Amino acid sequence: MAVHKMKIAGLERELPLCPVNEHLDIGAFIIFGDVELTIAAASEIIKKCPDFDYIVTPEAKSIPLAYEIARQSGKKYFVIRKKPKVYMTDPVTVHVKSITTTDVQTLILDRADGEQMRGKKVLVVGLARSGMAAIRVLKKLGAEVTLSESKKKEDIKEIGFLNENNVEIVGQDMSVFERDFDFVVKNPGVPYRSPMMQKLQERNIPVITEIELAYQVAKPQHYIAITGTNGKTTTSTLTYEILRRAFPGKAHLCGNIGIPLCEIVMENGLMEEGGHYIALEISNFQLVNIDKFRPEVATIINLTPDHIDFMGSLDNYYKSKTEVYRNMAGNDVFLLNADDPVVKEYTDRYPVKCAKESFSTDSQSADCIAKDGYLEIKGEKIIPLNAIKIVGKHNLQNVMIAVSAAKAIGISNDIILDAVSSFKGVEHRIEFVREIDGVKYYNDSKGTNTDATITALKAFDRGVILLVGGFEKGLPMDEMKKHLGCVKKIIGFGACGARLVHDLVGEDGIVVTTLDEAVAEANKIAESGDTVLLSPTTSSFDQYTCFEERGDHFKKIINAL
Repeated sequence: MAVHKMKIAGLERELPLCPVNEHLDIGAFIIFGDVELTIAAASEIIKKCPDFDYIVTPEAKSIPLAYEIARQSGKKYFVIRKKPKVYMTDPVTVHVKSITTTDVQTLILDRADGEQMRGKKVLVVGLARSGMAAIRVLKKLGAEVTLSESKKKEDIKEIGFLNENNVEIVGQDMSVFERDFDFVVKNPGVPYRSPMMQKLQERNIPVITEIELAYQVAKPQHYIAITGTNGKTTTSTLTYEILRRAFPGKAHLCGNIGIPLCEIVMENGLMEEGGHYIALEISNFQLVNIDKFRPEVATIINLTPDHIDFMGSLDNYYKSKTEVYRNMAGNDVFLLNADDPVVKEYTDRYPVKCAKESFSTDSQSADCIAKDGYLEIKGEKIIPLNAIKIVGKHNLQNVMIAVSAAKAIGISNDIILDAVSSFKGVEHRIEFVREIDGVKYYNDSKGTNTDATITALKAFDRGVILLVGGFEKGLPMDEMKKHLGCVKKIIGFGACGARLVHDLVGEDGIVVTTLDEAVAEANKIAESGDTVLLSPTTSSFDQYTCFEERGDHFKKIINAL
């Protein structure tokens, strides 16, 4: 056999030439069994390596080389298996695409080997609720934690816990980011393009968010990840409502909705117990620094322009959303919005490697559709459409996602129907309150700008009595005037009620002082089939402390009728 001579780590070797085709031969480099070469190669690799803590190798011909590097360096090495072993305690499993065969391979690490957090030096950038949750997890695992926070120590309400647990608190001057850390946990609100993050990147210090941290330290759980520009909160909340009925005591709602995943992990013992079901609302801020996070079911609801200031460009923003499915493979399910051309463009550009199921409100060719009065999935009637209380085409889409996710993990139609028929929407967002004598009342107090009110109006086709008003923000009404086709009457209240009515409909509206008076006027003219919609178009600060207080007051009025 022909050979190719070459020098490797100072040693001469003859590589047998293996024919690939009539035009190409390759030299087969085989270190397995060559003790002399293994020792020499390990020595040369160590010279070229930066400082490291551990050596990790797959279960392959590289094991002797990893062993020799460990022997010469005095560092520990781990072997990632391709099949679980009986001695493994709660193995951690990931799926990767092989660079040699292009097939998806399963790699398994003993969790006991993976729990090497103790003594690690970790920088947490930004406190807030997610940062605090991350610190609690890190301290439980024995890490040495430094907190970079702009607040003064005396203004940090958790200062007692931080001091008791020996958390070093520093400012955000660049000298902090010159120090050596094993990794950094970044608050999602800190721009990844900021000078401090760029400095960490230049120094090759890994940066993750608390979601990635929680995923890595928790035992295996069932994650349903929901991202997109709009509709995340409604969709993830409805998904959770289905999950909690199907898996009592083992279902959780968290993420961008305001509850950190690390907090759920700590409070529910998920570092010790697996098998919980987690509806996770996840923003692009949280997706930017994903490493191993892998949901069982995921979706990108829609993609429209947003967060360009944070991401630097619209392309960066859209691409960041595709990170939600980057690690998904095999039988994992990605729910594809067949109606959104931008979602299609980016899922084509960054291909989904797991199973796909589509949903559509416009086409009958998707997997999940509305047909003959039912929501159907692959021809199976799941729930009647009249069971859906939240209104609008966008909300039908949100229901499709939640129902498709539930079916993907095996939840029964009866449980799905119970959850959907009871779901009145996310509080203060086109929230169904009550129906009285055929008149339906909706609380959209979160509608604090004209765009939000326009979205709410699109949910109805006729008979809307619209309640607007509040703190004067000076917002123009020109665009909103184009969307009043469904409106029967406009009633203004509060500081800018009169101005809004005048700009929208002139003398054809009603002006009162308080929300109580607005509801009373609405009830005088409402008929069966009409809708009374509170969507103020502006903030609440003339009469209320926040939009939540305004919405709660509206619901109190309606429930007292």
